[in-house]
Amino acid sequence: MYLKHFNKARDQLNHALELNRHDLTYMMLGKIHLLEGEMDKAIEVYKKAVEFSPENTDLLTALGLLYLQAGEYQKAFEHLGNVLTYDPGNYKATLAAGSMMQAHGDFDVALSKYKVVASTVPESPPLWNNIGMCFFGKKKYVAAVSCLKRANYLAPFDWKILYNLGLVHLTMQQYASAFHFLTAAINFQPKMAELYMLLAVALTNLEDIENAKCSYEQAVALDKCNPLINLNYAVLLYNQGDKEGALRQFQEMERKVTVARESSTPDFDPEMVEMAQKMGAALQVGESLVWTKPSKESKSKQKAAGSGKSSSQQPLGSNQALGQAMSSAAGYGKTMQLPPGAATPALPKKPPSLPLEPEQEQDSETSPEESPAPTGDGEQGKEKHQSQEAAE
Repeated sequence: MYLKHFNKARDQLNHALELNRHDLTYMMLGKIHLLEGEMDKAIEVYKKAVEFSPENTDLLTALGLLYLQAGEYQKAFEHLGNVLTYDPGNYKATLAAGSMMQAHGDFDVALSKYKVVASTVPESPPLWNNIGMCFFGKKKYVAAVSCLKRANYLAPFDWKILYNLGLVHLTMQQYASAFHFLTAAINFQPKMAELYMLLAVALTNLEDIENAKCSYEQAVALDKCNPLINLNYAVLLYNQGDKEGALRQFQEMERKVTVARESSTPDFDPEMVEMAQKMGAALQVGESLVWTKPSKESKSKQKAAGSGKSSSQQPLGSNQALGQAMSSAAGYGKTMQLPPGAATPALPKKPPSLPLEPEQEQDSETSPEESPAPTGDGEQGKEKHQSQEAAE
């Protein structure tokens, strides 16, 4: 396993289970599936392990965290509840439970859970990340920055924490500081489109339009399903007088919204919907030959797509929601669907706010609000940069 020979390791562990079933064997086999990116198989292995040893809190915690990552919150809550029944002091389960509550906006209850965890593991980066995003959700930004910087001190290479710091500084209109943290996050997570979008918002407010456009282009190239990116880019182009470019981005945003509505029932941020309506009205006036009268169905889709008007603050508002979501989702490297109210991966999902959902081997959990971003997840991002909730 440590030599990266996963196929041989898996065969030997399966053979070991045939000879004699043991908790540790199941645990290692599940880890191998996770290292290979096979979450479904890992869940099946842990389910068999729990049937064999129903009172093993490590196995129950691992299975609960996997369900949390998969978005099956009811099953996650059941297994984590069983863990706390057998071991009330289990900080991993407590942190994960707090992360779930945070993802659903119960910040005070989540903070009470984190207070219990802090007495056991006071130097846990996911813990302080999630506490910071709870304060962010309560609009106590100075306290949020303080907690997130402590998390960053404990884990300087965790991109989810850097993402959340950038999100909070954007909200406080401290754009130079936001640029600093978002750039650092991109160095560790260069393939995440939402990071480039937030960076573009910071650059726009720093009046560096050319680099903001480059950042948006990179975000558009990386993203496949987040309409918020195209909306914010359309706002920038419209403000710079490029109505044709704004129209292309707005149409791409509508396409993504249509796809999202066909595959699921996404919950778009009201601010995003309002901005989309304003942008649609503005472009309809400027490009009357291109726009046709939409049907009722397309109207509803346009509203869902959510786009912003022309002020630089509007894109920022949309971005804030996305970040919060990642924060709630805190924990594993995602994303991250979109998070609930931008707080639950989450694109998607109303994913957790960027708080981090605990990783399988980490002390946990979505950015969030979903988190991890988000924001985010998150993740607590809107579409949800899920400021992924830091329950690792």
